[in-house]
Amino acid sequence: MRYMLWVVSMYLWLLSLFLNGYQTHVLEQNVLEDVRVLAGPLINQQSRKDGVNSAFDCTTASPPDGSRGYFEYLQGKGVTHFKVPLSWAQLLPTGLPSQPQPAVVRCYKALLNQLVEVGLQPLVILHGSTVPEELRRRYGGWESPELGQMFQQYAEFAFLEFGDLVQSWVTLNRLDELKSAELQNALHAHASAYNRYYELFPGKGKRIMFFCVRRKSYFCLRESKSFIVQIGLLNNKWDTVEGCRVLYHPGIAISYQNVWDKFDDQITSNRDLLWNETFPDGFQWATSSDSFKVEGGWSEEGKGETIWDRFGHENKVFENQTADLACDSYHKIDYDLYLLRGLHVNTYQFSISWARLFPHGHQGSHSEKGALYYDKLINALIESGIRPVVTLHPGDLPQALQDLGGWTNPSIVEAFREYADFCFSRFGDRVKVWNTFSSPWVVSHAGYGTGEHPPGIKDYVVASYQATHNMLKSHAEAWHVYNDKHRKAQGGKVGIALNSDWAEPLDPSRPEDVAAAERYLQFMLGWFAHPIFVDGDYPALLKAQIEQKRKACLLSEPARLPVFTADESWRINGTADFFGLNHYTSRLVNNSVGGCTCGPNGVGDFQAHVDPSWSSTASDWIYSAPMGLRRLLNFISAEYLNVSKLPIYITGNGMPTEYSGDTLSDTSRINYIQSYVNETLKAIHIDRVNVQRFTVQSLMDGFEGPQGYSGRFGLHHVNFDLPDRPRTPKQSAYFYSKLIEDNGFGPARQRFKTHALKKYDSHKLPSLPASKVPSEASVVWRNFSSQTIFQRKLYHYGTFSKGFHWGVGSSAYQVEGGWNADGKGPSVWDTFSQKPGNIPDNANGNVACDSYHRLEEDLYMLRALKVKSYRFSLSWSRIFPNGHRASLNQKGVDYYNRIINGLVEHNITPMVTIFHWDLPQALQNINGWDNASMIETYNEFCDFCFATFGDRVKFWMTFNQPHTIAWSGYGLGQVPPNVKNPGDAPYRVAHNLLKAHAKAYHTYDDKYRKSQGGLVSIALNADWIEPKDVLVPREVMAADRALQFQLGWFAHPIFKNGDYPDAMKWQVGNKSEIQGLSVSRLPSFTEEDKAYIRGTADVFSINHHTTKIVRHVTPKLSPPSYEFDRDIVEEEDSDSPSTAISKQRAVAWGLRRLLIWIKEEYGDPEIYITDNGVATDTKSTIDDTGRVFYYKTYIDEVLKAHNLDGVKVRGYITSLMDSFEWLNGYKVGFGIHHVDFMKPNRPRTPKLSAHYYFQIIKDNGFPLPDDEKTLYGHFPKDFIWSTATASYQIEGGWRADGKGLSIWDKFAHTPLRVFNDDTGDIACDSYNKVEEDVAMLRELKVTHYRFSISWTRVLPDGTNKHINEAGLNYYNRLVDALLAANIQPHITLYHWDLPQALQDDGGWENPTIIDRFRDYADIMFSRLGPKVKFWITINEPYNIAMVGHGYGAAAPGISFRPGTLPYLVGHNLIKAHAEAWHLYNDKYRAQQGGLISITINSDWSEPRNPYKQEDIDAARRVVQFYIGWFAHPIFNGDYSDVMKTIIRDRSLAAGLSKSRLPEFTPEEIKRTKGTHDYFGFNHYTTVLAFPVDYGGLQHYDADRGAGTIADRAWLDSGSSWLKVSPFGFRRILNFIMEEYGNPPIIVTENGMSERGEVDLNDAHRSYYYEKYINQLLKARLLDGIDIRGYTAWSLMDNLEWATGFSERFGLFYVNHSDPNLSRVAKSSVAYYSTIISCNGFPDPASGPHECLKPGPEGKVNHRLFIQLSKLVLTSVQTSGRLIFSLIIRFLFV
Repeated sequence: MRYMLWVVSMYLWLLSLFLNGYQTHVLEQNVLEDVRVLAGPLINQQSRKDGVNSAFDCTTASPPDGSRGYFEYLQGKGVTHFKVPLSWAQLLPTGLPSQPQPAVVRCYKALLNQLVEVGLQPLVILHGSTVPEELRRRYGGWESPELGQMFQQYAEFAFLEFGDLVQSWVTLNRLDELKSAELQNALHAHASAYNRYYELFPGKGKRIMFFCVRRKSYFCLRESKSFIVQIGLLNNKWDTVEGCRVLYHPGIAISYQNVWDKFDDQITSNRDLLWNETFPDGFQWATSSDSFKVEGGWSEEGKGETIWDRFGHENKVFENQTADLACDSYHKIDYDLYLLRGLHVNTYQFSISWARLFPHGHQGSHSEKGALYYDKLINALIESGIRPVVTLHPGDLPQALQDLGGWTNPSIVEAFREYADFCFSRFGDRVKVWNTFSSPWVVSHAGYGTGEHPPGIKDYVVASYQATHNMLKSHAEAWHVYNDKHRKAQGGKVGIALNSDWAEPLDPSRPEDVAAAERYLQFMLGWFAHPIFVDGDYPALLKAQIEQKRKACLLSEPARLPVFTADESWRINGTADFFGLNHYTSRLVNNSVGGCTCGPNGVGDFQAHVDPSWSSTASDWIYSAPMGLRRLLNFISAEYLNVSKLPIYITGNGMPTEYSGDTLSDTSRINYIQSYVNETLKAIHIDRVNVQRFTVQSLMDGFEGPQGYSGRFGLHHVNFDLPDRPRTPKQSAYFYSKLIEDNGFGPARQRFKTHALKKYDSHKLPSLPASKVPSEASVVWRNFSSQTIFQRKLYHYGTFSKGFHWGVGSSAYQVEGGWNADGKGPSVWDTFSQKPGNIPDNANGNVACDSYHRLEEDLYMLRALKVKSYRFSLSWSRIFPNGHRASLNQKGVDYYNRIINGLVEHNITPMVTIFHWDLPQALQNINGWDNASMIETYNEFCDFCFATFGDRVKFWMTFNQPHTIAWSGYGLGQVPPNVKNPGDAPYRVAHNLLKAHAKAYHTYDDKYRKSQGGLVSIALNADWIEPKDVLVPREVMAADRALQFQLGWFAHPIFKNGDYPDAMKWQVGNKSEIQGLSVSRLPSFTEEDKAYIRGTADVFSINHHTTKIVRHVTPKLSPPSYEFDRDIVEEEDSDSPSTAISKQRAVAWGLRRLLIWIKEEYGDPEIYITDNGVATDTKSTIDDTGRVFYYKTYIDEVLKAHNLDGVKVRGYITSLMDSFEWLNGYKVGFGIHHVDFMKPNRPRTPKLSAHYYFQIIKDNGFPLPDDEKTLYGHFPKDFIWSTATASYQIEGGWRADGKGLSIWDKFAHTPLRVFNDDTGDIACDSYNKVEEDVAMLRELKVTHYRFSISWTRVLPDGTNKHINEAGLNYYNRLVDALLAANIQPHITLYHWDLPQALQDDGGWENPTIIDRFRDYADIMFSRLGPKVKFWITINEPYNIAMVGHGYGAAAPGISFRPGTLPYLVGHNLIKAHAEAWHLYNDKYRAQQGGLISITINSDWSEPRNPYKQEDIDAARRVVQFYIGWFAHPIFNGDYSDVMKTIIRDRSLAAGLSKSRLPEFTPEEIKRTKGTHDYFGFNHYTTVLAFPVDYGGLQHYDADRGAGTIADRAWLDSGSSWLKVSPFGFRRILNFIMEEYGNPPIIVTENGMSERGEVDLNDAHRSYYYEKYINQLLKARLLDGIDIRGYTAWSLMDNLEWATGFSERFGLFYVNHSDPNLSRVAKSSVAYYSTIISCNGFPDPASGPHECLKPGPEGKVNHRLFIQLSKLVLTSVQTSGRLIFSLIIRFLFV
């Protein structure tokens, strides 16, 4: 504020008031119990001179503006008292109480009133300095007793005037200069004032005190009645003043001595006793990481080099390891958040990499991408309910700052303040707790002292102390910038995390060892803590010790401690809102003679040791001595926080384990955490230390400085040998999560209330009539089987209804293990799997995932996923070992109670399957489910389960897949009980299962539903069945019949009429009769049975995995079999991806159809998908991209059913973790968590799919991403709209009028080169159809037309020896026709059809081609240039070099030198282009005024796994080796460093003498760079890249080191390589802008193909153009990319090179069955022409745009309307108004 400088200082009121800005002394707590927090006084800012602040003295006659708000702020921060010095001279100028200054009295009263009103108690100081001038003139100073008498009168005046507002008084202050007689007079004056006070106010209990604070650090205390007198000593020695008693000498600090005395006599058993209590409510449980230890991405996206990067790259770390990749957390925020959610922490402490935000250390080098990373991390933490705590500097200084001296350069203070200010501004709205530094002692000690850490400076004399000095000032500046600029708005806290060991005397009986232990603490902790928390200066002990050494060591200075100015001390003191403590170990310290040796041991005269009984760790520094933490906390509380009462946050505590052996079973870490947390708990409960947070270091293993990855601090194991850095919880993670859950070590608490659990309304289903044959649900096939692939695959964006049940599942036998533990009986699967040969590798479920013993591990996964439901099954034989209640096993019941309670505590709905195939063997011994008595036996088990668990379980499934039990168990005999009776047993078993299910349902309904309010269902399974030919009724009936035999077998009785489907009864009955049986093999239900079974499910639960194609057959009659009863044969959908399980392909679209079929067939029930997932083999452990694609497509089909078809899907379940997969054993895995079955503790590691599934849960589906949202807007008025062709593809006339042979003529006439032996001999006959082609262009309304010149049509042999005028005449006619139609020609000189004569001379391999191309260009410029203003030299040099000369898949078809020839050809192409450009620039540009460039093509590449650095790197290589190969030399002057380095290194490694990539000379670089007027760019698709190691192979693909795939969710085209992925278009345009300086871009090709049956309603192409052109608009309007034009490929269907005419890219269809090769417009013509007319995408919300008004005829084009209506219908799944608005756009033509 204008008038004041607000200063808040913390004091101990009754003991040591910091009245003059000098040193504060804190004594032991038991001297006083009444501790207050003091602030003030108000300062006159105008009077601040020479660094001295003058207290406000009411000279302005009123309190300063804003003082009340300031007082309210202080009161809110815990301040209790405010210091108010009175001015004797202002109040009584004459010295007489009868002549006061009224205005001054009023001013002080107003000030005191403000304080009292806001709740602050004034501490009034009667006199501190100035005596009224009149009195000084009359009496002199304190040498006169008369002045003391006048002081008594003044004191009485003040008591009477202000006594009703003041509780506490200080009589005298600042008596430093008084000599003995003067001091005695002052004491007498104080005593008189004191006595007079109590005469005036007898019994009021107010306090009056006398204080004299001295500059010296020695003082004594005198106790007198109810007040304490503190008098400073005059000399630096033991001394006394009358009335005082010296309590201690500062050589031994009372706080340390008291702590040591307090704990010295503890016996070990008491010391280590586990304290069975919980932490206070709201306690912060945290874990931590540091940026350089975990982030990796060391040079990603502009990050600057840090001192740790340099240190690692200089091979100064264990085994030359670096932090380049570390844990790859820069790309794995989701991975790390998973761990944090699993741990259940409420706080995560991480650090920001200074160099990631400011690569060069200063804000001028700000990297927005770095800031976005931390934004994303912070937002993710908050979304997960985790408090972010941010450390600004953990020790990873930007190397650029270190190059300037680092922490020894005073300028770094301002740099740090600037960096901190940015962080507070950017992140402070979400981050409320900040550490400025973490363990700054380590930086000073190891970085600048011993040199063990970077920057590796070994200077403990100067640099170490200077680094500390600057870090302290930097910390203070950061605190002040927060306090002054951000605190009010953000309301956060700023502190510092200091590290310290605890130190105890090696020999407690030796006082010198006690003193040495204190020195150890002061040299480590006090070095930083004392300036911040005490008085703004280093500890007196530290200063004295160093000064003593300096005096003793005149020849070799051991230490140089910088000195703080008074202003610096004032600015540092009190700059913390909490005390952050990093503590790991303790030391035993003895006194020693350090001599003149530098360093703490030498200067401090101490040596540190460890107790042999302390447990060691993987670090030679850390020994487990937990008692030291409690003692250290007591010391900190007494030494630094006794006044302020700031909280202590334990910001780091942990220990490393070895990186070898069993890294997951870290029992030592568990013991360490338990014991240190226990000591913290004691400090809180017993010692009343205010500890509010405990942080375990660290979240995961990381880069541990000089030790690299050899020491593992993490709660989670990181596999640094694998590129995706999988994280696996260690046993300590589960221990810590349980500790957090219990909030300490107290008795377990019930965290839920059963009455709060959700109850469901009864879903009693209505009775439905029997299904017809075929069923009415066959409408699904009529509606969907005719869908095009485009319609079927079109992705739908949207979300599920609120409350959708996302879950995961497992089953007892698959995961529990403990097969014979705690009284469990054997099941049929136990019996089966124990027999050798039954399961691959003789696997069994004896241990499985060991979930019986690892409940915490399973709950961890569920918490991390944040699922709403967990489906699991009960092991019948674990609860009833022999199947009957009499055998009840309570331990089994207890296990399930623990599961259910754990789920409910975490708000996860238990979905319990009562029977999941593991029948007690004792029951199978009486024929199991083929015995009708099982119905009652099963009901007895269900009844018990409902009664025991039903208060918490609200979702029950009686059976899982009864079809599998009946058919696979009793028919095929493939699974237990292995009964092979396919004709009869399955039907009998199913009959009993249905009755057992109904019995259990009625038991629940009758006995439990009313009180428990749950749901009961049955989990049925079904494939979707698609008819072989939907147009053949018999095939449709076969498909319907297949569904009725599989799903209807159980669903029809339950959900319809209580009986089997008529299709089944008819089939089995007739088959039975034909087989000579008197009755059907399918049992019959009585009417009573039907009524009992009908409606016995509250919801429809369905398991689904795949789709089958069926056709009708007449199978054999013998032997009788359920399989043959169906009269069908099944096939796989060969177009869909295979999986690890035979005949279980991933056919996503089948799930939607199945759901609709269930809706139609069973009366629109609520449906829960209770099992859906895909198997991967054991090779796919963590990086399961295939499973991600599966979920992405399958769940989207569920979303379509939910949103578009109105199916009441309420939940979705997939597999929690890999497990025992029945007959496949452990050969395949369905889980989203990998389980390592080779390790005894069965570690669980989240796969990529777990993170993907979490994101789906979080988003509740697939909300429309920003990439897919339509942007409405327009391109510039002069925007180029074009379409394109190429000469060989359309012209034909291959030998007409003297045209020479091209390489494509030869290639197409070579057998097996072109599909279907197609050639370009005639092609589209455009050579003879100029007028028709131009008419098409006019219909499109394009402004430009891009076409290419056939080199051999103009120069038949490729040289300028002979110019074919007939050929030139064709192009002249075409150009003239275009110009007449107001269409600008855009000519490509070379589009792949090289003259064969030149190829015979070496073609593009021969450098002479450069001149040949220049000559050819010269002719074209001279002949056509006056009319043509847009030129392209070469089209897609990549394809010429790579496809033509590397793969050999295009002309000239060379593939035998893939390691050298493509690079040589590419080199010559670039130089040829450059020469043509210079020719035009030098010779023609001035007269013709055209533009010339080259067209470069490229896909965009994304990482296959976006969380994986090596996939990200692979994607970058793909782009650099694609677009960069040619763009980099032309736009930047040379090949990219990526290409040059990789190819050179691989060439030399293969024994070659030089790189296979040719080099440009400096002259060639100069001549090539800048040879462009725009960036001609062809783009079609995006790929997903991943690394591939080709070993020593020397070719382009091996150099690139990457493979590519496509996302299965992307739409297909007619070309295998082209997938519809519009987002990539915008991204690669941004790449061009960033990489090549935002050149003008003309998109010279973009389009999509189709193949197969001709359909003029090419909705897919219109969709493609809509999406891609809209991405282009975003690039222009949102990203500022200089887009000048767009070209659709292609004008018409043509010869698509090696694929012939099979792939069609055209806007116009060319009818090759018509001799005239007629051109017919596809519906995309109208769509593209409308975009052109509108010059973009007008916003429908703004009303009809001019471009959409009717044409001249004013008539509706009905044919087009119908076509576009179909387009809209087929595209109904797309969100956005755009496609729908097309109807309006195209109504009028």
